[in-house]
Amino acid sequence: MVMEALTTSAADCEISNKLARTDARPVQWIISPAQVPYPLALQTMRARAAAIAAGEAEEAIWLLEHPPLYTAGTSAVAADLLSDRFPVYDAGRGGQYTYHGPGQRVAYVMLDLTRRGRDIRCLVKGLEGWVIDTLAAHNIVGERRDGRIGVWVRRPDKGVLKEDKIAAIGVRVSKWVTFHGISLNVMPDLGHYDGIVPCGISDQGITSFEDLGQLVSMPEVDSVLRSCFERRFGPTISATEESLVSTGLHGLVA
Repeated sequence: MVMEALTTSAADCEISNKLARTDARPVQWIISPAQVPYPLALQTMRARAAAIAAGEAEEAIWLLEHPPLYTAGTSAVAADLLSDRFPVYDAGRGGQYTYHGPGQRVAYVMLDLTRRGRDIRCLVKGLEGWVIDTLAAHNIVGERRDGRIGVWVRRPDKGVLKEDKIAAIGVRVSKWVTFHGISLNVMPDLGHYDGIVPCGISDQGITSFEDLGQLVSMPEVDSVLRSCFERRFGPTISATEESLVSTGLHGLVA
């Protein structure tokens, strides 16, 4: 899920240092141990992105899980919402409907593109590559598809040309600062996707690490996500929820 304007391919985006800062300033790496309500996450992302644009905060990657919910992008079609079993939120990003819930690793990406080449197409390619690298470390072959943002896994066991989506990509950029990011299915309840047509695609399926027979913990996936991010985007530094912004998130800290 991503703004439609970002779907153009960019042949040079695989250059290793394309998205790295020249000053090698580390990105804050933040993990929330408890589920974060979507409205609070959205408020927090927007505030942090504004602070980064104003030069008042560092870049950040925020890893979290949400309670079960659906989000609607600006191109969401009402008919693609098949059930109201979970709350539905306006995400304020491009794209259509998607699902978030326990067992899915969401990584919100708040990066200053004025320091990273000002190339939104390459950002999307970089996020897809980040996921593909993470999957490869777990012996899963993830692939891009022209015209379909996200990361896909071939499923010959389901039929000729069948494939499942394992990760969604959805970003918004304001004043050259990104927010929203990726969602990677580790061990969610895949039945929860039945309430929507995910990303408007009805002829392919959804999968996860667990569905593919890879039983890994969220901390294990987080560790690989971090090392793969650093190879593409540069160094990170551990930080806490309190370092995000003072938007009420502190109340979630145990």
